[in-house]
Amino acid sequence: MAHLDTDTPPRRPHWLGRSLLWLPWVLGLVGGIYALGRFTADIPVAYADAPSHFKYGSTGGERESGFPYWIWKVLPKVCSEHLPGDGYRSIGFTYEPGKDLPIGVSKRFNLGIDRVFLNCAACHASTVRDAPGAAPNIYLGMPAHRLDLKGFETFFFNCAAGPKFRSEFIVPEIEEAAGGLSPLDRYVVYPVAISLMRERLLMLRERFAFAFAQPDWGPGRVDTFNSAKILFNFPMHQLPKKELLGASDFPSIWLQGPRMKRDDGQRMELHWDGNNTRTEERNKSAAFGTGTTPPTLDLRAIGRIEQWLLNLSPPPWPYAIDAEKAERGKALYTATCAACHGAGGRDFAGEYVGHVTPIAHIATDRARLDSYTYTLAVNQSTLYAGYPHRFQHFRKTHGYANMPLDGLWLRGPYLHNGSVPTVRDLLEPATLRPTTFWRGNDIIDRDRLGFVSDVAAEPARSYFLFDTTEPGNGNGGHEGAAYGTTLAPEDKDAIVEYLKTF
Repeated sequence: MAHLDTDTPPRRPHWLGRSLLWLPWVLGLVGGIYALGRFTADIPVAYADAPSHFKYGSTGGERESGFPYWIWKVLPKVCSEHLPGDGYRSIGFTYEPGKDLPIGVSKRFNLGIDRVFLNCAACHASTVRDAPGAAPNIYLGMPAHRLDLKGFETFFFNCAAGPKFRSEFIVPEIEEAAGGLSPLDRYVVYPVAISLMRERLLMLRERFAFAFAQPDWGPGRVDTFNSAKILFNFPMHQLPKKELLGASDFPSIWLQGPRMKRDDGQRMELHWDGNNTRTEERNKSAAFGTGTTPPTLDLRAIGRIEQWLLNLSPPPWPYAIDAEKAERGKALYTATCAACHGAGGRDFAGEYVGHVTPIAHIATDRARLDSYTYTLAVNQSTLYAGYPHRFQHFRKTHGYANMPLDGLWLRGPYLHNGSVPTVRDLLEPATLRPTTFWRGNDIIDRDRLGFVSDVAAEPARSYFLFDTTEPGNGNGGHEGAAYGTTLAPEDKDAIVEYLKTF
C-alpha cells in the first residue's frame, strides 16, 4: 500500500501567483484611469435656451476662481455671523423656485468637483414688486440693484480669516448637506480644497485691503476698475486717494445691437465714462468680473450671450399711463432731453447720444471718472496679447457718456453713481434732491419713477442708507435749463409720465 506524505503543502495554481503579482499594477491602472477621468474633466453646466443660460450658464470663471459647490452651500451656516441675515439672500441674491443656486451663479465640473462662481446675470438681473408682500417679478438685463457685491466679497474674506474656515468645521456640514461623502472626498479632496480656497481668499483679502477704507458701496454698485488695477498688480497703497473711489451703479444691458452704432454711423462710447466703443471688448472686460482670465474665458458661452443681448428689449411699464399727460411730456422731453438721450425708448437718435459730455459741463460726481486712469487704459491694451481679440480701444476720457434711456423705469437709482433715487428727484436742482435715502428696495415708485426709497425695512428685508455726502456719492450736476431742472413742477411731472413709456 502506497504511503501518502501529508506534510507536503498543496501547490498553488500558477495562474494565482501570477495574478497576485499583477494585482497592484491593475489596481494602480484602475485608480489612474479614475483619477484621470475625474480630475481632468471640464464640464460646464449649459442650457439650450438663452435666458436660462444667461441666468445659470458658465462663462468659464469657475476654472480660475470657482468655489467648490459644497463649500459654497454650507459656508452661510458655518460663518453665519458674517452675513446680515438668511444666507446669500440677505446680500441680494435671488432664488427661483426649484433652483439650488441663485440667479447669477453658474456651475462647472472642474478639477474633480463641482465648482461655482458668478456669471453675467449676477450684476444684470433683479426683481420688482408692486407692493410690500407682493410676489417679485424677475427681469433679465436690468441692473442688479439689490445685490451687495462688496458684502459678498467681505463675507468670504472674513470667513476665511476666521477660525471656522477649517476642515473640522466645514467637512461635517458638507457630509450632512450632501448626504455623505466617499472616503476620498472626506479625507483628501475637501480638506485640500478648503486649504487652497482659504489661502487664495486670504491673498485676495490682503490685495483688496484698500476697499475696506472706502465708504460702503451699498447694493447695486461696484468699483469695477480698481479691481482691474489689482489684476495688473498696481501698488494700491501708493495710488492717489482720488483714484480709489470708483463705485458706480450696475448698468442695464438691453438692446446692445443699437448701441453698437449711432444713427450717424459712429459707434457709441460705452461704460459710464465712454472709455471704449467696442461691445466685444466691453463684454470680455466685464467677464473678468465673473472670474475669468484670457486663457479661461469660455468664448462660445460669451458669444451666445452677446448674440442674445443684441435685440433683448426691456419690459414695458406694466401700470396705467396718463396718455394726455405723457403726450405733453413728450414735447417737453424732445425739447430738453432728446439730443443727449435719444428720441424715445427704442429710438436712440440724437446729436449727443452715446458721446461723452465733459465733466465741466455735466458736473456730476467725478470719482468714477478719476478712478479710470490713462495708466490703466495702457495696461488694458496688453490683455489678450497674442489672441485675435486683443484689447485695442480702451482710452481715458474726461467726462461721462450720454446713455439711451430704454427701460428707464427699471434703472433706478439714477446718475452713474446711483446717487438720486427717482427721475422726479433728478429733475430738481441738487439742493432739493434727497441727501440720504434707502437703497435695495424693489417696490416701484409709480409716481416718481424709480424704486421706493423712504422706508428702512420690511420683515425679513433690510436696506442700505445711502449718504450723498460721502466721498464718491455726490448727487450734484445734471442741472440747469439744459437738463430740465428749471421747468415748472407740472412740466417735470409730464416728462416723468412720458418716460414711463420707455
